[in-house]
Amino acid sequence: MNTETCCIPVAGMRCNSCAADLERAAECQKGVVSAHCNPATGHLHVEYVPAATSPDAIQASVAGASPYPLGEPVPAAEGPDAEQRARLAEIRYFKSRMWFSAALTLPILLGSLSVMVGLKGGIPLLSNPWVQAVLALPVVFWGGASFFAGAGSTLRNRTADMNTLVAIGTFAAYVYSLVALMFPSLFHGASAMPDYYFEAAAVVTTLILVGRVLEAVAKGNTSEAIRKLMGMQAKTARVIRDGREQEVPADAIVPGDLVVVRPGEKVPVDGEIVEGSSALDESMITGESLPVQKAAGDQVIGATMNKTGSFTFRATRVGKETVLQQIVKMVEEAQGSKAPIQRLVDRVTSYFVPSVLWVAGAAFIYWAVVAGNLNAGVINAVAVLIIACPCALGLATPTSIMIGTGKGAESGVLIKSGGALEMARRLQAVVLDKTGTITKGEPELTDVIPAEAVDGQELLRLCAAVEAGSEHPLAQAVVTGARDRAVDVPKAEDFTALPGYGVSATVDGHGVAIGSRKLLQELEVDPGNLVARAEALAAEGKTPFYVAVDGTIAGVIAVADTLKPSSPEAIGRLKELGLEVIMLTGDNRRTAEAVARQVGIDRVLAEVLPGDKAETIRKVQSEGKIVAMVGDGINDAPALAQADLGIAIGTGTDVAMAAADITLMTGDLRGVVKAISLSRATMGNVKENLFFAYIYNGIGVPLAAVGLMSPILAGAAMALSSVSVVLNASRLRRFRAG
Repeated sequence: MNTETCCIPVAGMRCNSCAADLERAAECQKGVVSAHCNPATGHLHVEYVPAATSPDAIQASVAGASPYPLGEPVPAAEGPDAEQRARLAEIRYFKSRMWFSAALTLPILLGSLSVMVGLKGGIPLLSNPWVQAVLALPVVFWGGASFFAGAGSTLRNRTADMNTLVAIGTFAAYVYSLVALMFPSLFHGASAMPDYYFEAAAVVTTLILVGRVLEAVAKGNTSEAIRKLMGMQAKTARVIRDGREQEVPADAIVPGDLVVVRPGEKVPVDGEIVEGSSALDESMITGESLPVQKAAGDQVIGATMNKTGSFTFRATRVGKETVLQQIVKMVEEAQGSKAPIQRLVDRVTSYFVPSVLWVAGAAFIYWAVVAGNLNAGVINAVAVLIIACPCALGLATPTSIMIGTGKGAESGVLIKSGGALEMARRLQAVVLDKTGTITKGEPELTDVIPAEAVDGQELLRLCAAVEAGSEHPLAQAVVTGARDRAVDVPKAEDFTALPGYGVSATVDGHGVAIGSRKLLQELEVDPGNLVARAEALAAEGKTPFYVAVDGTIAGVIAVADTLKPSSPEAIGRLKELGLEVIMLTGDNRRTAEAVARQVGIDRVLAEVLPGDKAETIRKVQSEGKIVAMVGDGINDAPALAQADLGIAIGTGTDVAMAAADITLMTGDLRGVVKAISLSRATMGNVKENLFFAYIYNGIGVPLAAVGLMSPILAGAAMALSSVSVVLNASRLRRFRAG
């Protein structure tokens, strides 16, 4: 049975219960094999039999079960683009309602404030309750339509969330005010003049819409990361077919094709070199800065950059089987598996909302039926609902998060969502990628050790002259190091690259060879006691090279990816915060442990292949730890997404930053400390805000139910709780992220 898969974007998806509704609705359709809805990405993936149904028919049937707008169905392969369109549609949806609501809420607010401050008669027209009723109507019922739709969905599933609270609160405030305006005699005796809460309903709706816009913008990172990954593929390739070389689209390559790659070109697909050799920059996949020498029989990875030579390779993995495409898939899966944020508010709300409804209903029944006072029953029930209106609750989290993220930006820490702040507070372990994160990610000349009777400056002068003829980054590190030491670099002649061994040239009439110990063996040069020095350098995580001049050992030079100056301090401070610090690298264990010793890291995960980083993070998580991953390479993107919190170094790749939850604008690891400290302060502030938001409810709801708090006082308490929240959140402005 042939099946196909389509992707239907769902704008504004917020809860798992809604996702389950859509899955059930899709699976009930004839011809549908399976359906999976991911609320994190806003995608409904449906596998179906084309002969029995179509994507349009599935979308039409599912629309009735969705409280959210559905996008046009597209083939699953276009998922990233579909997600981008869905995100843009969601942002447009909430932005249009936010600006519309704000435009109508402002005059209502001005009219109400003018009365509150004692201005006689208020502002003409704007203070008129009929005008306020008309202005608030579209704000509450059109601007807040998604809240009512979401509340309806949760109620059908016998649950409650923020949507429920917003919908009930704004509906109660508006309907009470409208009834009081149309039938003032119903409330005679409770107040000489009824009070209206149109501004409360409108302001709450507008504030929550602002939060939804910010959330929708923050949720766009998944498709952005994937689009950037996809953009790194080569667009065309030179393939040998029928005995001649021809240029074809990269996606037209099939397994077994012979592909020619020249200097400066990208490798189009994965394969095995059959002829030629070169140095390849695999940093975009492996995250390691040093190019890798490749020759016949070695594997090459699609999207990596060829640096020096030309070679021909046989394609082995194409299309979705390439390493790059597997990374794309892992990013999608890992980001889709993230837990929902704001659990605390939703959990409390799930109990709070039903409790408020029961209390309001009980108050109405008691006063209207038992006490025989219908007027008191209506007023007291409405007072309960009004004081339960989530003005302060709507402000509690976003106000703190907006201030907290602003403070982070001032310190060079970009925090993309409140969920990232919440997760950073709970961290137990931090996994640091080595290259570009703990180290600088660029090779530097670190040691020049001359043999006996050899001048160190002269040794470096000869080495730099030879290496100036090579484009290899290690060679350039030697040349740069010589120039930094004010060494005059002469011109070399007869430069020769010896793949797998080193390089040689003639400088000022002297034959100079630089390379591995195998090169000395080939030249029959005795390294003498410099072998021990070279091995000691290797034990420190450096790359040593032997230097021979005119057939005699002249010395050893070493190049290394050196530590960032701030790394030891940052790692020490992370430990002070009670976090386990782990280093993750593809380097050999000896080099990795040498670096770890220098920065004070006790646990090292070495020799981890590029495709295994996300799995390694999963293993650390399986130990019961909440884990942050800090990295800067493309190969880190799946691990950043898989971790409970992904932190990208801003000096790294765009893809790593797009896949991460937090981005450090500089390469300074102390930014991780700032982010975690700020998170703890901000989330502590959020909890305080929630206390202020609920304490008024906790005290006011019982008082309103027994008739000791009128709707006027309920509205005042609601406003006071909002003021308390804002003032408390403002304390974060004094936070110093160290």
